[in-house]
Amino acid sequence: MTDIKHYDVILGPVITEKSTFLTEQNVVTFNVPMTASKPEIKAAVEALFSVKVEKVNTLRQNGKTKRFKGVMGRRSDSKKAMVKLAEGHSIDVTTGV
Repeated sequence: MTDIKHYDVILGPVITEKSTFLTEQNVVTFNVPMTASKPEIKAAVEALFSVKVEKVNTLRQNGKTKRFKGVMGRRSDSKKAMVKLAEGHSIDVTTGV
């Protein structure tokens, strides 16, 4: 049963060259809020996609300071979750939730 709070934990998939190569090893990468914990991420992925999750690794990226038209600015911080799925399970991130 999916709960509405699970949609707040998974913001969207990360589709980069590196994350595409990781799908060959049954690892899917998602953007998550900075406050999300590993058990929350695991529960949300299992509920939304009906798969079995083996483990969750998280990565926090601090925002970079950038210059835009002479004005200093800062990108926002972000957090990614690399979710390793159990053998025989898969998620197609191109279809959506």
